[in-house]
Amino acid sequence: MKTLVLGIGNILMGDEGIGVYAVRALEQHKLPANVECLDGGAGGFTLLEPLQDADRIILIDAADDGNPVGTVTRTTPRFSRDYPPTLTAHDIGMKDLLDMFYIQGGQHEIVLYAITIDPKQPIRMSLSEQGTCAAQVAVHSILNELAHPVPCHG
Repeated sequence: MKTLVLGIGNILMGDEGIGVYAVRALEQHKLPANVECLDGGAGGFTLLEPLQDADRIILIDAADDGNPVGTVTRTTPRFSRDYPPTLTAHDIGMKDLLDMFYIQGGQHEIVLYAITIDPKQPIRMSLSEQGTCAAQVAVHSILNELAHPVPCHG
């Protein structure tokens, strides 16, 4: 069973790129052979094929979901409407990409690690202190999940 770990975000916009920073950190660890990490950058329909080729998908993305900054939330969205509010820096929103994935028959297990960021943060090319800590929490949680898969029940 192939697992795709996909980090989304624009690293030119500080914490908005947290998904990319997290997936890059995951790549520094010894991962199971069936796990592929992908820097999805600012998104786009080019990510549709890797999503379709995976049996299981773990997404990591920044969220503006009303939780305290630095909160890492694990969810299992079944539809694009289940995806939390994100920032608009992505070329094409993950909701649009997930809609296309589902329209084309995507039935794979999807796990989302949404990391709450401050949408009014200053623009910079690095993570804030809170973003760095949150990314580490997400990486630790994902490593644990890859080692001990959690059943997905939608």
